[in-house]
Amino acid sequence: MIQGSQSGPFPLPASLDIQQAWVEAGLKTEGVSIPREALLGLAPFVVDPESMLTERDRFGVRTWRRDALRTVKTDAGDMLVATVRMHGAGGSVWEHNERISSLWHSLVNPAPVPEGENAPSAVRPYTRQAADGVPQDFAAVESVVENRESLVANLEKAELGLREREGHRNYDLRQDLILNGQQEPCLYVAQHILIEEAPLQDREGNPLHPSEHWQWMAVRGNNRTQRRHEIFGISSADVVAGVPVKKIGGGGEAISFDPNEWLERLSNLLNAEHAALPDGASDVGAIDDFRAGRASRVAVVESQLVVGCSIPRRLYRIVQMSNRRDHVHTPLEFTPNDRARALGRSVLGTYVADGVLSENVEEVLSGSLPITGLQGLPADAKVSELRDIRSMMLFRELFPMDRQKRLLVRRVLSESPPSQLSSAEANQRARIWSAMTSESFPSPWNPRIAEVFQLAEVRVGLSPSERRLPELLAQADTDDEAFEELIVYRAAHWLAAYDIIDADRGSLTGQKTDDEGIKADRVRRTVKNNLMAMRNHRRKAVGVLRELATAMDEGDRRPRKVSDSGETLVEPMSKAWFNREFPKEAGTRARRVPKPRGGSAAPGPTEQAVRLAADNRAPALRGEERTAHVAENGRARHPEVAPARSAPGRAELPGLESVPATEPKPAAAAAELEQRVGALTQGVRKCAELVATLAVATESGGHSLTREQADSIALGLMAVEVEIRRSRVKLEGLAEPLMGP
Repeated sequence: MIQGSQSGPFPLPASLDIQQAWVEAGLKTEGVSIPREALLGLAPFVVDPESMLTERDRFGVRTWRRDALRTVKTDAGDMLVATVRMHGAGGSVWEHNERISSLWHSLVNPAPVPEGENAPSAVRPYTRQAADGVPQDFAAVESVVENRESLVANLEKAELGLREREGHRNYDLRQDLILNGQQEPCLYVAQHILIEEAPLQDREGNPLHPSEHWQWMAVRGNNRTQRRHEIFGISSADVVAGVPVKKIGGGGEAISFDPNEWLERLSNLLNAEHAALPDGASDVGAIDDFRAGRASRVAVVESQLVVGCSIPRRLYRIVQMSNRRDHVHTPLEFTPNDRARALGRSVLGTYVADGVLSENVEEVLSGSLPITGLQGLPADAKVSELRDIRSMMLFRELFPMDRQKRLLVRRVLSESPPSQLSSAEANQRARIWSAMTSESFPSPWNPRIAEVFQLAEVRVGLSPSERRLPELLAQADTDDEAFEELIVYRAAHWLAAYDIIDADRGSLTGQKTDDEGIKADRVRRTVKNNLMAMRNHRRKAVGVLRELATAMDEGDRRPRKVSDSGETLVEPMSKAWFNREFPKEAGTRARRVPKPRGGSAAPGPTEQAVRLAADNRAPALRGEERTAHVAENGRARHPEVAPARSAPGRAELPGLESVPATEPKPAAAAAELEQRVGALTQGVRKCAELVATLAVATESGGHSLTREQADSIALGLMAVEVEIRRSRVKLEGLAEPLMGP
């Protein structure tokens, strides 16, 4: 029964005796493992708790009715859920809601929290020692905040973020709740909140606020909870940390921390306002003008409480997994970053459930623990390396070589078999990796920045080397593999983190930027094109990568420009500077090499490779054409990327990506491709013989090549190697489907 006299739709808290009976009955119910304090904190909000209790058994014990309980199964474990009728002011939004995860300074960002920003409190299992001294896990979570101000600030930021992201919903949630009430129950989990800083005291020595709180946070239904509170004229911060009495009809600056007190005052105030509503106020046109009228349909709501768990230490993961799939595949979509992160955490959680990933590693990779929670980190690792370690670990988990993990990731992401894997599915994995990597950086970027991998590579899995980042950066000048690893797996993210490049957004309308007072058109280009340009300007690209890493290690300061030799300059790096120093080449279609008169065979191609084509399939130009093209566009080329001169009397090989004027049929093209590959094999062998000949000549103490010749030939060989690798990967996508999963 309800305590006191209620004459309106807003219920008063039940009597303390009935609340206590409800709590005791719950603790005696099979499967319930919730702390007593958590139930006591919710009891004032439960409407008619006696209706949820069974009759006394022959021992005089009452429990919760079984029809009020149900078990929810997830890949991480099971949880017991109790359905109750709850006052609409109950519950709270949760800062760990995944739709707003990108708002925070992430726990896995090793850089210090900038002034004016805040990080969410880490969540850990709620564990206490039993009477026999053995630790006992409960179906609740726990977090620690620095002080009361941080607690309130985090909840207010969560509410603001939820309001801003409600634009993804195709209807007005607040108005829908006012008119129709809450149709779907929210899911809440108990959270124990500890405040580290000792509370201030009044003149009598009494604390001005509690040092700990028990609250029920929304796992599913954060937006509904926030909107209900808004309709009532309170906030989640009030519900958790205390309600100012001036919001419930009082005066002054006092705060009420006891829900039995402030909830009764709020309900009495709203019931009085409801009784004083003028005639017709309940009509659709007038209901929005009066708070009691707006709140009447959410005065009591059905809610679900997590009261038990098969694996309490995994409760946080279990409740999150029960919610992710419902949201990422419905019309109410997350933002791209939050959606990708939610999917990635689902993959990692499934790995843990199947025993192929440890709990500790999963917590770090999912963003629940700092990077320093990993075992075996290098003692001298700086911010850039810590970020890189986590990013590469994520990459290996999302593009696994392990057969079991490949099956699990396919299941979680609902992918096709490897032989039928689509580009959209491959890109989804890349976006997940990119979004989860950005958690370790100050601000998220567009996760489409990572869509640079070939479909055939994703089908079989990818595995970067285990080399440390400082080693890669130090050796990138001379080590081709180190340079390629930096370009493929790091460059795009680092540049996007400092807003140097971004994913191609389509239209260039109005996209202008000003660098050093000069207006410059923004260049529409793909991420692949940016990376190819860096390959073509290797020395400067290495300087840029080193400067970006240094900027991370020095407090995420703005990176500076670099010279042609890779030396750091004074001016800050910008998009316009990057586009000028690593230009996109438009290119034109290369002309066919004419056959000599008399029908004789054309001279064989030289071993010298031409410049790599840009990502937009611009063909490489022959020596004379390149000179004319450079002069026409008014751009000078850097010495390290100039093409080598061909031998006299030999014809240059057209660019590998150039398209002939008349496209051959597929069968003829395949036959011609086989012939050219055979000729290329012979040419490579001849190159090896010539290198061996030059090496023998060098043993006598002289030098077989000038520095210019050596650099030019080395660049040509590297260009051919990269182009052959790209062509080989493309062939995998053109072949007949592979057999097996």
